[in-house]
Amino acid sequence: MLLQYKNLDATSAYVGLKKISVRAISLKKRLTPKRIAAYSIAAGGGLTYNYAAKQVTADVLDGLQQLSKEQQLVGKYKDLHNGGIANRGENRMALHHLTRGRLGREVFHEGVDLEAFYAGQRAKIRAFCRKVHAGEITGSTGKRFKTVVQIGIGGSDLGPRALYLALEQYAREQGLVKMEAGFLSNVDPDDANGVLARIDLQTTLFIVVSKSGDTLETLTNERLVRAKMASAGIKGMDPDRHMIAVTGQRSPLAQSKNYLAAFFIDDFIGGRYSSTSAVGGAILSLAFGPRVFEDILAGAHEADVLACHPNIRKNAAMMDALIGVWERNFLLYPTTAILPYSQALLRFPAHLQQLDMESNGKSVNVDNQRLAYPTGPIVFGEPGTNGQHSFYQLLHQGTDIIPLQFIGFRKAQTRYDIDVGKSQKGKLGDTPPMPQPPRLGHRSVPVGGEAPGLNGWVPRQDPPWVSPSLPFCDATSQTKLNANLAGQIVAFALGKANANLNKNFEGERPSSLIYGDRLTPKALGALLAHFENKVMFQGLTWNINSFDQEGVQLGKLLTKEVLRGAPDERLGAYAKLLGVPQRTARTCGSHKKASGGHSSYDPAAPAGSYERPRRGRSPRLEWLGPAAGPTMGVPRLPFCEVESPMPATDTRKMRCPRR
Repeated sequence: MLLQYKNLDATSAYVGLKKISVRAISLKKRLTPKRIAAYSIAAGGGLTYNYAAKQVTADVLDGLQQLSKEQQLVGKYKDLHNGGIANRGENRMALHHLTRGRLGREVFHEGVDLEAFYAGQRAKIRAFCRKVHAGEITGSTGKRFKTVVQIGIGGSDLGPRALYLALEQYAREQGLVKMEAGFLSNVDPDDANGVLARIDLQTTLFIVVSKSGDTLETLTNERLVRAKMASAGIKGMDPDRHMIAVTGQRSPLAQSKNYLAAFFIDDFIGGRYSSTSAVGGAILSLAFGPRVFEDILAGAHEADVLACHPNIRKNAAMMDALIGVWERNFLLYPTTAILPYSQALLRFPAHLQQLDMESNGKSVNVDNQRLAYPTGPIVFGEPGTNGQHSFYQLLHQGTDIIPLQFIGFRKAQTRYDIDVGKSQKGKLGDTPPMPQPPRLGHRSVPVGGEAPGLNGWVPRQDPPWVSPSLPFCDATSQTKLNANLAGQIVAFALGKANANLNKNFEGERPSSLIYGDRLTPKALGALLAHFENKVMFQGLTWNINSFDQEGVQLGKLLTKEVLRGAPDERLGAYAKLLGVPQRTARTCGSHKKASGGHSSYDPAAPAGSYERPRRGRSPRLEWLGPAAGPTMGVPRLPFCEVESPMPATDTRKMRCPRR
């Protein structure tokens, strides 16, 4: 099938959808139990996508179906997972689906079967994990590893961190925790020192994640950690025996002897799509065991398979994507909120921010032509019910309508919960609850005892930890959580009229719901893949490249200009406000050559006229302290004479050795 790439507003479906009267679509009239039951699609991993509270009609859905055919969404998806060039800006494939299972043909690059390559890296990770968990691989002082910390930023942090936090309670409840895990991402030294303060260096394994091997924030944090270990005064401490790398095969980290092991990814796995590669696989397998990671992959693959269906009414990811296009381009809603009613998904909205906004925050099409219609929305979110006490006021009564994506589960990950009115023991537990201390402002009274009243003693029957004023005390915490979720969906859709406008709820606020029985590894994998595929389908519909991120490059360029001495006076002025020393950094000759020397930033230059520094072999970095320090055999960091963020008591600096 010949694939054609054209803009959204060049399709006949776009013209037809424009003719539909939006005002005629009222959730107050259309949201019925029958619609709620019918507007559901299986999403994989035991999840269901429900779009009954979205502002769509049969005519809208038919128009979106036509749009999917005109834009050849299924055909382009198949071409992508069969190895077609999906990232046309960088002339690369996009193969994150292949990390969890093949959907079509075998994919080769330079004679290498990439499915086998990804499977081989998983096998290497499994073998390494077995040795770590068995105590065959230990730290440099002979102690077993108990903690693993991932050093990475962007896609090397947000996705893996979100998945780890999503399964931390589940794994603890199931007895699957092998190691505690932490994450270090921000170049802010307070982040690094905060992480280091909570761990035992002798029993911690660090994973340095950088596909290119030259990520400034990641290498800076690695150096800080190495310096901390070397200066800790621990006999026998060798930082090299506490470090592994996840990187590209051609990166400077790949061949370094300063890591216990290296696991590889390639240029076909974008950072924000890398959670199911070695980027997420290493830390999740070390923390919970390889089986948990394999279950995540199984759920993701199940969702990937379902995303191949050409009928949008049977394709949850495509339906979600196209309704999002309807809301963005026809209803003109600029924002969407991700609202998981599961504390385990605390960082999932942050991951989706990067996934969506870095992928589809584009204003030109795949042919580098400016678009005349809006593309990716602003994405934000927070778990319920916390968000209800934060920004729901604006969602309910603000001047802008913000489409909502709820996520919920019938059951909690943990077994213990209270059902006070029916029993004094946990509803799912086997032991009675421990007595709780009285809360401030409440009296604690023995069961069957008496509480002092105004006119004497009044008998009380409540358990000692229950406030007399607590409503619905016969409902579990999970029941109350889900009651809040159901109530919010209906409140947003239907509203409630009140003559007092300050108390009036207009309603007509659209939302969708992804729900399942319990948040398990398989369900989490399907949830991850659902949103990855949604973002991909939206990018294809808008005719943009969802797999590059040129928008992050200019800030990196100007950072280097500031560290060189900021020849642009405006850069220098802001650097001065922030206390950045001017012209204290001398780059190595090899860096000058790679970056074109000290050429200054020209804001008047045509957009896209700058070039990123070419990647090549980097010199070794030496740690030069008051006495002869150890050689730190990790790749050179640009501007390495700038003082590295160290603890206040450590005055050591790093610089590139002269050649």
